[in-house]
Amino acid sequence: MQRLLSRAIWLKIHLYLALIAGFFFALIGLTGSVSIYREELDMLLNPRLVIEQPLGKRLSLDKMMAAVRAAHPDRHGAWTLEMPRSAHGMVTVWYDKPRETFFELYAPLMVSVNPYTAEVVASRFWGQTLTTWLLDLHTQLQLNRFGWNAVGIVGVLLMLSIGTGVYLWWPGIPNILGALKIRHKAGLVRLAFDLHRLAGLLSAAVLLLLAFTGFHLSYPAVLETLAGASGMEHGGTGRTIISTAIPNNHPVSLESAEFLARGPFPRAELRRVTTPAGDSGIYRINLRQSSEINRRHPYTTVWVDRWSGHIKEVRDPSGFTSGEVFASWIWPVHTGEAFGAGARFIWFVAGFVPLLLYVTGLLHWLHRHGKVNDREVSLAALRPLFARLKKWGHRTALMLFRLGNLLLGKAKYYAPIMLKNALALWQWLRLKVMMNRQKRIGR
Repeated sequence: MQRLLSRAIWLKIHLYLALIAGFFFALIGLTGSVSIYREELDMLLNPRLVIEQPLGKRLSLDKMMAAVRAAHPDRHGAWTLEMPRSAHGMVTVWYDKPRETFFELYAPLMVSVNPYTAEVVASRFWGQTLTTWLLDLHTQLQLNRFGWNAVGIVGVLLMLSIGTGVYLWWPGIPNILGALKIRHKAGLVRLAFDLHRLAGLLSAAVLLLLAFTGFHLSYPAVLETLAGASGMEHGGTGRTIISTAIPNNHPVSLESAEFLARGPFPRAELRRVTTPAGDSGIYRINLRQSSEINRRHPYTTVWVDRWSGHIKEVRDPSGFTSGEVFASWIWPVHTGEAFGAGARFIWFVAGFVPLLLYVTGLLHWLHRHGKVNDREVSLAALRPLFARLKKWGHRTALMLFRLGNLLLGKAKYYAPIMLKNALALWQWLRLKVMMNRQKRIGR
């Protein structure tokens, strides 16, 4: 009796979570799937952002920055130059708080610069392009700070919904095979219910991981408290460092600052350079070491004084505590880049599952309340639908082919790098374990 009562309570919790938040689960899942390939989709929609034939070596950072300042002479303060991840991509130069979008939560100016000619190809505001608008819908429901916090709460509700769903599905070990069957001959409602249970079970681990990491991206202070790692939130720049040197007529150039920053990390890849703001401003150079799983937002950072050329501070992930390492994994795990191109595709597919769960669960609930009648599932009756889908598929085949070629090219490029990084990460973990053992022995 107690078991039946407990199951009934969990069933109601699962039902009410789906009815109240199921739409938001589906919405965030779909926009998250599209955002997995945000950059690739943006280049597909804007061919001018793709450099078909790279012209040799890129120009200096100073020439690119000069072109940006010439195109935007009235924008003063810090700019961040983000390096492309392929020879065919543009350098993106970010201006965090343009006056046009100053009061929005996050809406920087994005300037696309050809690294081989220093031509300013495009100047766009975040949130005013399709891909960035969809990403804002995913992260904040287009409701600024309130929406940002609400998405974090939706992540918690999704974890609870998945947990109750798996509990309600569990049939006991002797009945597992029967619980995995799809019975299309038992009617549409039964088919929808079987799809609901199977899809939920197969995607439970990935969706739990996405919901967990998504919550911590919405509430980074919780992660900092749990991990004991401050300044590790996604997009964080670490603590504020200012110049203490006297301003002079011979400031360090962007190219020189990059050269100085490579001193501690000669084999690292340049990812970002942030220019100084004001006389007390300082260069912040973000590099990526081969052992870092963060490809887009690595944590290796060097601060270089503009006036003296001295390295003021260095942040090296190889010296991170276990809590800081954990915090550094949140973003790349959420986007799938931590596990390579294959994981990104799995994450992409998983984003569609909440919509499937919402539709099939709602259909089952409406049938139980007499709002929808069951009907026979006839595969023959689906043939006209398949014909229409085939016709629609011909219209989109070219776009999908181009996107597939783009993704395949990136997969071929990153596959050896991922293998190398996996081996480097394994060696690093072994070294950390050995060092911890030596410390315990020394104590």
